[in-house]
Amino acid sequence: MSNIFNRSNYATKEPNELVVGDYWAWKREDLSTDYPTSAYSLSYRFHCDSGGGGSHQFTINAVEADGIYYIEVPSTTTDDYNPHDYIWAAYITRTSDSSRVQVGEGNITLLPNLANTNADLRSHAKKVLDSLEAVIEGRATIDQSSMSIAGRSLSRMSIDELLTFKDRYESEYQKEVKLSKIKNGKSSGNTVGVQF
Repeated sequence: MSNIFNRSNYATKEPNELVVGDYWAWKREDLSTDYPTSAYSLSYRFHCDSGGGGSHQFTINAVEADGIYYIEVPSTTTDDYNPHDYIWAAYITRTSDSSRVQVGEGNITLLPNLANTNADLRSHAKKVLDSLEAVIEGRATIDQSSMSIAGRSLSRMSIDELLTFKDRYESEYQKEVKLSKIKNGKSSGNTVGVQF
């Protein structure tokens, strides 16, 4: 593994996932050909992807050095961000008149930091599934009972509605588990081994 604090080892494109409270770094060498760092600047705008743009948003400004745009965000800054899915857009701004153009967009997931022992690492689907199962089994906490889906509290749903939502969230959670296994180089469980 190479030293990720060394600029020469930075990723050359935006990551798909980042950890809140960690040092974030990548670079965009490709932009400086059309947008020299002496006359332009690069920034990123992040919006929480929770419908309607979300309430969590932040901006990151690149550092221009050696004719390259470097994105370097210290741990003390990322510690203030909220774990969630975000939409990002990259902008080049012309220094002479502050005119701006968008040069990229995408999605990113900010993950909770495992060093924070109080962090609930379950996904949204898993939290809802656990609450649904607890309500169905009659062992739900007040928080689980008051959780709502489509504007309705779980405690006010019929058993048929609870079971329908349980099936939906169980399916969503299983997809997450399979994707996580694939990401970590493990079998997703979909392949059936045959021996002759």
